[in-house]
Parts: sequence; C-alpha cells; structure tokens
Amino acid sequence: MQLMKPKKIRHALTAATCGLLGVNSSDSLGEEGDWSFDSAVLYYSEVDRVTAVEPVISATRDFGEERALNLKFVFDTLSGASANGATPSDQPQTFTRPSGKGAYTAAAEETPLDDTFRDNRFALSSQWEQPINRDYKTGFGINFSTEYDYSSLSANANLSRDFNKRNTTLNTGLSLAYDTVNPEGNIPFGLSSMVIDNGQANYRSEFNATRGDSEENKDILDLIIGLTQVIDRKTIMQVSYSFSDVSGYLTDPFKIVSVVGDDGRPLEYRYEQRPDGRQKQSLYWQVKHQFETDILDLSYRYFWDDWGITSHTIDLRYRWILDGRHYLEPHIRYYDQSEADFYRRFLIQGESLPDHVSADYRLGNMQALTVGIRYGMALRNEQELSLRLEYYLQSNDNTESVVPGILNDVELYPDVEAIIVQLGFKF
Repeated sequence: MQLMKPKKIRHALTAATCGLLGVNSSDSLGEEGDWSFDSAVLYYSEVDRVTAVEPVISATRDFGEERALNLKFVFDTLSGASANGATPSDQPQTFTRPSGKGAYTAAAEETPLDDTFRDNRFALSSQWEQPINRDYKTGFGINFSTEYDYSSLSANANLSRDFNKRNTTLNTGLSLAYDTVNPEGNIPFGLSSMVIDNGQANYRSEFNATRGDSEENKDILDLIIGLTQVIDRKTIMQVSYSFSDVSGYLTDPFKIVSVVGDDGRPLEYRYEQRPDGRQKQSLYWQVKHQFETDILDLSYRYFWDDWGITSHTIDLRYRWILDGRHYLEPHIRYYDQSEADFYRRFLIQGESLPDHVSADYRLGNMQALTVGIRYGMALRNEQELSLRLEYYLQSNDNTESVVPGILNDVELYPDVEAIIVQLGFKF
C-alpha cells in the first residue's frame, strides 16, 4: 500500500470533524464526472433486547475543481424489546402499553422490557461541497428522516480555510434541526401515574387523563470548530470543539420510573420527566500516523452538559496491511459516563416527587467497551469489500444511597451485550 498523501489524510480527518454535523468529505471522489458509491449493511443485536438491520448507500459525484455532490439513503428496521425503566420485582408485573391499548407482563425477577418496540426509519441526505477560492471551501446540506412516531429535518453549512501551504486547515460548521415526536396514544404528562387496566369501566377516561398533546417538538442547534494540522509526511492531528443547544420536548414518552415501598416492591409507576433544555459541549482530539505500511488511528473525546453528565471516550484502530490488497483493522473503544443529576433507578413512597426524574439506563453511571476487527480486501477499479465484527458490553453502576427490601436481591443494573456485524462495499 502506498503512503497516504498529507492532503488525503487531512481530508480523512476533516470528515471526522464535519461528520458531527452530517457534512461529508469529497476524499472518495473518482475522476471528474464519475459517480462513486459506498454501501453497507449493518446488523446490530442486543442479547434478549433490540435488533436492528440498517442498509446504507452513499453516492458521490465529482463535478471537477473540487466540487462534489453527495447523496445518502438509510433504511433502518428495528424490533425486539426495550427496558421501560421499571425495577424488577419478586412477582410478575403488568404494564399498560404506550398506546393504552392492551398490556404486557414482565416475569418475576426479570428486567421489565417493553416488547412493543417495532419501527422502520427512512433517512435521506444531500451535501454539496465546493471551493470559494484557493484557500476557502464551503459545503451545504439537508437531511430528513422519518419513522412511525418521529421525524427530523435539518440543514447544515460548513466553511474551511487552508493555511501554511494547505498543511493547516480551520473548519467551522453550523447545523439546525427541527424534530417532531407523535407517539400513538399521545404524550403522557410527566410524573403522572400509569393507569393499569384492571377491568374498570372508566379505564379509558382515566388513561386519557394522563395524556396531553398528540405531538411535541424540539429544536437543535449544533456548532463546531476544528483545526487540522499535518505534522509530517506520515502524521496528521486534529482538535475540535463542539457545542449543542437543544430545547423543547426532551422526555422519552415510553420510559417510566417505579415508586417502591419500604419492602422494595413497586406500588405504582410514574412517567419520566426530563428538563426542556440541554446544552452539550465536547472536546475532541485525533491523531493518525502511518508507519511503513500500517496506520494507527487514536482519538479521545471529553463531553459535558448541563444535565450533570460527563464522559470520556478513547477509540483506537490499527490498520494492519497484510499485502497490497488485504488488511485487518483491530478496534477497541472505551466509554465512561457519569449519571445525570435527575437520574434515579427508583423512587421511594413518601418522598416528594422531584421536578425531573428518569430511570433510563442511558442516563446512568456506566462504562462501555467495544472490541472488534474489520477485514478489508481491495478489488479492481478501486473497489473495496469489507467485513466488520464487534462485541459491545455496557455496565451500569449503583449510585442509590438506599436500596430497600427485595431490590437487594434482584438485578437492578443488568449488563447490555450486543453483537455488531457490518458488510461494506465501495465501488
């Protein structure tokens, strides 16, 4: 394999920066007027939980003079069961489905899972890139996605400036998004109590009393600024800062929190309630170095927000070139996160209800490890076939000061395990 040119390495790292805003890189362009395609099928499966299949195809056309158009289509199909937030118990538990039509039951000592999780998502995006002059380059894009109860529309723009004989690049980007959630059964009032159908004549009116509007919206503003520097012929480094402001409906309408008694058994279930605003910030650093043939890719990300969450992410890839046509790329990623200020695994009867609460494990104190490997094979005419296989393990920690009764004998924080398989083809 030939040594990657500094300009091509810079484009690869620029793509990582712009990727936070949905901006694409023209690094994969072929000859002027040609279309190049990048396709993949991703299979993701959690043990006893969610399974997802995601085919993706991206098409890029080179119009010459560094002008390029990228079109991308994504289709997701998801099925399985998702943790609803309730605690396990030593007895079976019955929950009302989000629509209010019917119920589902969790067995004793098992994590309550909502088996209504079924969805398909379509996503389309387009991106245009072109130079303004020798030193400046700009890009614009539009993205749209829709699924059964959620839709999103966003637009982005980015501007880059080259310095130092194009060995230094400053990137800036802006993205605006407008999302709409409209679950079947309407939006539950935060902190209201779940109504269980026990055959009562007024069940439907009681259920409707816990529901508000049929849909809610949220607005998202993302900003990013990054600097990419070619260190030498074999090394390139990037640093970036990103800021995100999200306002509107940020609660998950499908998540609940158990209210337990002194014995730890659930007495009722409350719908979660999150703040209606969130500001997120992150710092990102990445370095790529090419040895004689192999390539090292190392990155670190520090994240913090005004919900009290901080996280650290370390990502390491090493592309081991077997010969001119084949490579192996081992991958390891470690993630560590603190919990949100309003995260509670459960509420205890008699306590005052907080203004905000969620038992969603994704907001809890956790660690996650991803290990895997990718195999790639170069074909004729710059085509490439690749296969990625990874294992994911997530563990949550107990931070509750008091764990009453039977909750000491059940698994409050089960691990989440998943297998990821991806088949890719560039042509």
